[in-house]
Amino acid sequence: MRFFLSTERSIPTLEHVARIAGVSTATVSRSLNTPDRVEEKTRIRVLDVVEQLGYTPNFAARVMAAKRSFTVGAIIPTMENAIFARGIQAFQEELYRRGYVLLVSSFLYDPEIEKDQIRTMVARGADGLLLIGHDRDPQIYEYLENQNVPSLVSWTYDESAPRPSVGFENRKSMEMLVHEVLKHGHKKISAIMGRTETNDRVRQRIEGLKDALAYHGWNSDSLEVLETNHDVESGGDAFETIMAGESPPTAIVCGNDVLAVGAIQRARKLGMSIPEDVSITGFDDIELARIVDPPLTTVHVPHREMGRRAASELVNMIENKTSGNSINLETNITLRMSLGTPSAN
Repeated sequence: MRFFLSTERSIPTLEHVARIAGVSTATVSRSLNTPDRVEEKTRIRVLDVVEQLGYTPNFAARVMAAKRSFTVGAIIPTMENAIFARGIQAFQEELYRRGYVLLVSSFLYDPEIEKDQIRTMVARGADGLLLIGHDRDPQIYEYLENQNVPSLVSWTYDESAPRPSVGFENRKSMEMLVHEVLKHGHKKISAIMGRTETNDRVRQRIEGLKDALAYHGWNSDSLEVLETNHDVESGGDAFETIMAGESPPTAIVCGNDVLAVGAIQRARKLGMSIPEDVSITGFDDIELARIVDPPLTTVHVPHREMGRRAASELVNMIENKTSGNSINLETNITLRMSLGTPSAN
C-alpha cells in the first residue's frame, strides 16, 4: 500500500507521518530514535509510512531539541591497512543502533595532525571522541574537558591511566605470545616493531617481549628490535636487514600482522621457507593473518567486541554525563603454521 501527500510539492513532515500512521508525533520520534521503546507492530507501521512518504527527520531540529549532534568522531592512526578496520566497523554498527553517526579521520601516526583532527571534530560538533592509545599531549585532554567533549581510549587498557579505556593489555598479550615462541625451542629472537615515539601500544608490546625473555633468564638488553613504518613493504625491508646479520635469529616477533606479512613475503622472495628457516609471528589476527602462506601465528584481539563495547560506553558517557568505565578484554594466542621449532643446523 502506498501513501501520497495531498500537495505534490510538499515536503513530508513528522506530523504527516503521525497522521497517516495513526499515532502521535512522539511515537514517530521514538520509532526513529529509540525503536526498542516502541511496540513492534506500531514501529513497523510507522517505518512503512516513513519509507512510503520519503520522510527524512529534521536533523537541525533534533540537534536543537537534544542539544547534541548525535555525531561521534573516531581518530585513528591510519586507514592504509586493516589493523583498525574490524574494530571501527563494529564501533560504527553499535553507534548506528544507538542513533549516532560516525565521522572517521586518520593522522598517519603524526601527533600534530591528530591534534588538528581532534580540534576539527570538536568544531564540527562531535558529541564524543574515540582515540587510539593514551599517548598524547596532556593539553589535548584539557582542551576536550574545557569543551565538555567526552573521550574514550581504545586498543589498549591501562587501569592506572586517568582516562577510561576499552581495550586489552598489549604488554601482557605480547608476553603470552613470546612464551609460546620460547616454548617451541627458539634461542635467538629478534623483533620488528612500529615506531615507539608517541605510540604506547608499541612500547607496551616491546616491554611484554622483554618480560617473557627475562622470565626465562634471558638478557633482554641484547634483543635486536628494528622500528619501522606500519606497512607491508617496511616489514619486508626490516626482515631482510635482520636476516642479513652475522647471526640471524630463528624467530622474528612482529608488532602487528601487517609487518609480519611483509616479513613472510620477503622471506619467500629471498627463497627462504617459513617456519623451516625462520619462524615469524604477528599481533592482531586480522584477515591477512589467515590468508597469508603460511598462515600466521598471532595474538587474537577481539576487535569487534572492543569496537561494540567502546561505542556503548562512549554513548553512555555522552548521554548520562558519566566519567566512563574502563573495560579490559582478553586476548589469546592463535597458533598457525608460521611458528615452528628451530632447525638443528
